[in-house]
Formats: sequence, structure tokens, C-alpha cells
Amino acid sequence: MILVKKILGLVIFSLIATSSLALADSSVIVVFPQPNYQTSAEKIFFIGTAPPDGQVLINGKLINRSKSGHFSPSFPLQLGENLFTVRHKNQTIQIKVTRLATQPALPQGLAFAQGSLTPAVDIARLPGELICFSAVAPFNANVSVNLANQTVALVQQPQQVQLPSNSAALTGRNQFTTQSSAGKYAGCTTFLQPDSQSSSLIYGNNIISGAVVPDANKEIDLGQPQFKLTLNGKTITQPGTGKIAILSPAQLPVAEVTVDAGVTRTGPSTDYSRLTPLPKGTQATVTGKKGEWLRLDYGAWINSKETRILPGAIPPRTIIRSVGYRKLPGKTEIVFPLQFPVPVSVQQSDKTFTLTLYNTTAQTDIIRLDDDPVISRLDWQQISPGQVEYTFNLKKAQQWGYELRYEGTTLVLALRHPPAIENRRRQPLSGIKIVLDPGHGGKESGASGPTGYLEKDVNLVVSKLLRDDLVQLGATVVMTRDSDKDVSLPERQAIISQEKPAIAISIHHNSLPDDGDAENTKGFAAFWYQSQAHSLAMFLHNYVVKKLGRPSYGVFWDNLALTRPAAAPSVLLELGFMSNPNEFEVVTNPQEQQKMAKVLAQGIVEWFSSQNR
Repeated sequence: MILVKKILGLVIFSLIATSSLALADSSVIVVFPQPNYQTSAEKIFFIGTAPPDGQVLINGKLINRSKSGHFSPSFPLQLGENLFTVRHKNQTIQIKVTRLATQPALPQGLAFAQGSLTPAVDIARLPGELICFSAVAPFNANVSVNLANQTVALVQQPQQVQLPSNSAALTGRNQFTTQSSAGKYAGCTTFLQPDSQSSSLIYGNNIISGAVVPDANKEIDLGQPQFKLTLNGKTITQPGTGKIAILSPAQLPVAEVTVDAGVTRTGPSTDYSRLTPLPKGTQATVTGKKGEWLRLDYGAWINSKETRILPGAIPPRTIIRSVGYRKLPGKTEIVFPLQFPVPVSVQQSDKTFTLTLYNTTAQTDIIRLDDDPVISRLDWQQISPGQVEYTFNLKKAQQWGYELRYEGTTLVLALRHPPAIENRRRQPLSGIKIVLDPGHGGKESGASGPTGYLEKDVNLVVSKLLRDDLVQLGATVVMTRDSDKDVSLPERQAIISQEKPAIAISIHHNSLPDDGDAENTKGFAAFWYQSQAHSLAMFLHNYVVKKLGRPSYGVFWDNLALTRPAAAPSVLLELGFMSNPNEFEVVTNPQEQQKMAKVLAQGIVEWFSSQNR
């Protein structure tokens, strides 16, 4: 399961169950919600089972069950505590679920809402950039911020659009809502460079005469903002939790990536979308900070834990002249000699692979590119003063994986050749290496079915069946695990990168976020992230749905650990829903598991065959 409930941003597991959910001799079992459960969702579903004879009622409502007695009904939640009574014959279970508010509670009296003052962490900005503050306070109050002896008024905000979470795309509830910003106050200002002529500090539209001005070539520490609240003639002040600094454009720090693939994002937290990872050794100027996150000069943010600051380094800028080319067994490498290891990004599309170099100026007049198994032509252009774009026109639409690395200051791009398929009639996958990843394992149990049967176990059963079928078809199969053991996500990714298979497939079984309709949601799903995996994901989804007559849950672009590997087309398959009472009976049926494995194996054969046509 890719959306285990514990990863949902606002779900906190700390409720109090008023009785044991299931005793050894109990006739009814409730697998979810677990004891001590809290959620911010508007509704919750129950997963459980009881003998088919008799009725199961939740809060007096008769619930639907599968032939084997499994159930997963949904119930609305009110803010605060919700008590549910599950009854089967003479057995009763009581479960308490608390729905949490998603916004800070409006304070009563003269106070700011707890945790509502922002910035909540230290930040640093360039001169002239907006610095914004916000707080939650009672209605009709006067709220302001004092910073560096200047006052910024915070104004009460109107209604705002509340965006759905990313998981809403999985539940069909992907619509925004309009909610009141009751009690939210916000305001912004700017800070400019010191005026060296008058030794004055320019803040917003004001000049602070006679201020003690730091060296204009150094970072300026403005300290902590002081928030002020006035209501009914009474006033309180409260310091912010984050300090504010202004960077010196003449002395910006330079960061170097210290991990193999530095994770870059569109904003300063893991809530923001991923961008192309930066190869180890990449250098870039830091133009902003928020907490432990650094903004790099080309716009991406990276966690400071994956970098080190290079003392005294100048902003990395490079020219590029000749571009090298070398054809190796199984891959083609393009070599870009640079003066500094600058940031890069990748974009794949049908029959093109585009590499962008930032902080780079071209002096290129000649490029050698012989007839190549993958590349038909290389085009390049300087699309902005510091940005060069290289577009590889490919001979076929299907791409088989790539790698980016720095060798000193030289960037090396490796494009993998198509796998050599021997086309034996009885073993059509001869010469093909496949990585199979049985999802979860060890302490990571994944989803639970109504009986408590764990996803990690059914994933392994089906993966072993699929492995055996693929081996009979001639494939070489590498398993990320072949027993119930812990294998971390980075370890699984590393296996794909090291083995460089033709394809990689992660096997899972699905469940839903708390507000999903578990009783009625079912089907086979495929997930992809890199463009090179789209064809495989779409093909296997359509093939399984057609051959087995399974319902379709859909095909999704999704930023998952086992869809991100770039070394090979990598997909994640959800074979069915553990949380659906009827589909649970199908996906745990040994005969149906064998059918699924055989159809998946034959689908893989058909997909490879389609690439040769």
C-alpha cells in the first residue's frame, strides 16, 4: 500500500479506545481504526470481520458485509470525540475516535493562538525581498510586528481557498473549499541595502537615521520579530520563534552537495514537489534560507543536511565548449567538461531527452555524435544568459534509463541502450533482467485486511509466484527481499541502481486515506514517475484489467520511492484493495494469486514484444 495512514500529514495516532478491540475468543474483529486513533478527516471507515451468521451493527446501523463476513463502512466525524459501538450478537466493542481541527483554534481573550506566529523558524532573504508575518488572534484586534525598531501592521485576512491534499486524487475528493480565515492577521515588508553614505538603515519605505549599520558586505541580523496584540484597551507582546536576517549580495555563501543525489524541491519543506536530484559535488550559490532549508540560485530548495558550505567560494559560473561522446557496452555517455559542477535538470518526453545546465554560458562550436543505438541527433541552445539546454532526439520513444554524475567538474550523462532480447519462443524473456520488489516487510507491515492479514505477506506471496513464472520465461529476476525482513526504501532504490535491470516492478496491495470510501473502492492500479516508465505502467494496467476482468482503479503519476529510480523504467503496481471486503477475498485467494502472477508475467512478455515491433 502506498498510502499507509501513518504517512498522512495531519493524522496523529493518540486516541483512547475504551475497550480492547479484539480478544482471542472474540467473534468480531476490528482491525481499523486502531486503539488511540485521531484524525483530521471528515469521516472514518472501519475494517473488520465477524462470522457470517448474525448481524453487525455500528452505532445501531446494520452494515453490509461480504460472503465471508468482512466489512468496511464509513461514518462521518464531528469535531472532537466520536464514540462508536460495534455489536455482533452478544459482543460489544466501543471505539473512541477524535477528529482534530485543521486550523489553529481561535484564542479566547487576550492571546495569540498557540503556534500561529510566523515565521516560525529562522529565515534569510536577499535585500528587497518580501518578508511576511502572520498570526491568529481574536476578531477586531490590532496586531503588529516590531522588527529593527520598525512596525509592520498585520491586517485581518478575508476568506481563503483551502486546497485539497495530494491524497485527494486517490479518493475522488480533489476539490478546493473556501474557508474563513477567522482571526488570521498578515502583513509584509522589505529590507533594502544599508545606505553607506548616511550610515542609515533602509527598512520598507522608512529610513532609520543614525542606526548602527553593519558592514554592507556581511549578512545583517535583524533579530526576532516582536508581535503585539491590542484588544479592548489591553496589550500583550510575544516574541516570534524565528530570527530574520538579510543576506549580502556581495558575500553569498556557496553550498556543495555531499550526498549521491541531493533532493531538491520547489519550496522549503518536504511538502513541496521534487525536482531533478543534484549529483554529488554540485555547487550553487545560496540566495535564501528557511530553517534547515537552503534556496539555491537557480530556484530550487535543498536541505542543508545534504550540503556543506564552501568557505570563501565565489558564485559558481562556467562556460562550456566542446561536448564529448563515448559509446560503451549497454550505454552511451555524453561528457560535458565544465569549470564548476553546476546544477542540472532533466526532462523526458516522447523521443527526446532534455538536459539543462544552469549558471552556464555556451562557447560551443563543435560536437561529435556518431551513429548511436539511442541518439539520432543532439540540439542545443542558450535559452537564457545563464541557462543552456541540450536536447537529445532519440531513435525510439521508449527510454531505458539514465544516470547523471560528476567526475570532478565534468558532468557525465549516461543513456542506457535497449536490452538485447533473444526472442526464443519458449523463453521470450531470455537476456532480460527484472528487479521485483515485494512491498513492505519486517516492521513495515503495510495495509491490513479485515482479518488482520498483512499486506507485506500477500505482497511476498504474489512476488514469489511472479518470480517463478518470469524465470520459466527466461528472465533473470532479482528480488529486493525473499523473506519477511526489513529493507529500507533507499536500499530498494540502491538495488535498482546497482543491478540496472531492464525494468523494475514493485508489488503492493492498496488501502485508502481515512476519508476514502473503503466499502466501494476497489481495482487494479499502476503508478509511474519517470516518463520512461509510463508505457510499462499503462500497458500492464490495461492488460491485467482486460485479461482478468478486474476493475480499474486507474493509472497515476506519483512521486513514490519505488517509481523514482531513473536507472530503469520503474513502476509500482497495486493489485487490489486490502480495505475492500469483497476484493480482499479475491487478492488473498491462492488460485487468484496464481492467475495474477501468470497474467502479469505474460503482460511483461507482451510489453517487451511491443518494443521490438
